[in-house]
Amino acid sequence: MDPHFKTLLEAEAAAAPADSPPLEALPLDVLRGFYRAQRTAQNVGSRPEDVASRDFAIPGPAGAVPVRLYTPPGAASPGPLLVYFHGGGWVIGDLETHDAHCHRLAAYSDARVLAVDYRLAPEHPFPAGHDDCLAATQWAFDHAGEINVDPARIGVGGDSAGGNLAASVAIDLRGDPARRLKFQLLIYPATTPAETTASRQERDGPILSKSVMAFFERSLAAAGHPDWRRAAPAQVADLSGLPTALVITAGFDPLQDEGRDYAQALAEAGVPASHLHYSAMVHDFFIMGDVSPAVVLAAKEAGAAIRACL
Repeated sequence: MDPHFKTLLEAEAAAAPADSPPLEALPLDVLRGFYRAQRTAQNVGSRPEDVASRDFAIPGPAGAVPVRLYTPPGAASPGPLLVYFHGGGWVIGDLETHDAHCHRLAAYSDARVLAVDYRLAPEHPFPAGHDDCLAATQWAFDHAGEINVDPARIGVGGDSAGGNLAASVAIDLRGDPARRLKFQLLIYPATTPAETTASRQERDGPILSKSVMAFFERSLAAAGHPDWRRAAPAQVADLSGLPTALVITAGFDPLQDEGRDYAQALAEAGVPASHLHYSAMVHDFFIMGDVSPAVVLAAKEAGAAIRACL
C-alpha cells in the first residue's frame, strides 16, 4: 500500500473509539456531512486555484439539477467537455466532496468539466440518479454553445458509483445519432451491483467495506426494477459501439475485479478500451488529493487521457 495512505488509515484506526457505530448505521445527514468534511479537508493543498467555476441549474426529469462548470485557463472556445458524476455509493457525495478533484481534472486535461449534483438514494431510489445524469449529458449536447463546448468533443466520467452512472449514460446514448459521446472515464467503477467477484469477497475495506457496499446497493434499490440493467452495465449483453474508455482500478479496493473485467469486456466488444491499475492505492484515492503525491500524478495521467481523446 502507498505509505501515505497506510499512515492515514493507521492513524484513523487508532483514533476511532472502540464502540464506534458502523458508517451505514449513522443517520444520513450525519454520514453525508462526515464524508463532505473529510474529503474537503483532504484537498486543501492539491486543488488548482487557476480553474474558474460557476454554479447553475439545468432542467431535469423531476426538477432542477444543480451543476458546476469548471473552466481551466486558456480553455478553447468551443472546446471539449467532460460531464462528471461524483461517487459515494449513490447515497453520499456532492459537488463539494469532488470539487478539488474536478479542479484537477479540468486543469490537467485542458477541458471543461461539468459536475452533476444528481438525486441521491434512498430518498430517490433507482433510476432517479441515473435519469438525472442522462438528462444532464443530453443538456450538455443540446446547449453546448451556451457553455462554449464543441458537441463533437463531449465525454462522460465518474468515480465508483459515478463510474457506474457514466457507463450507464454511455450505454443509454449509444443509439442517439445527435448526441455521440467520444470518451468515458470510469474510475474504480461499480459495474456489477449485488454480484460477487473475488475482490469483493477478499477485500473488506479499507475505505469501502462489504457492509457499506451492501448498504449502498440496498439504498439504490435497483434490484427487481424493470430497467435494473441500467445499474449493472457489465450485465448488458452487447457492449459494442460504445465510446473509447479508460477504466481505472485500485489494488486495495473490493471493486477492482469488476473494473478490470469491464475493461476487458469492452475491448472484446470492439470498444477502444484501456485499463490503468494502481496496485498500491485504495478506493476513493482520486478525491484524497493531499494524502499522497501519487494522487496528483494519477490525476495528471487521467487528464492526459481526456486531452488525448477529446
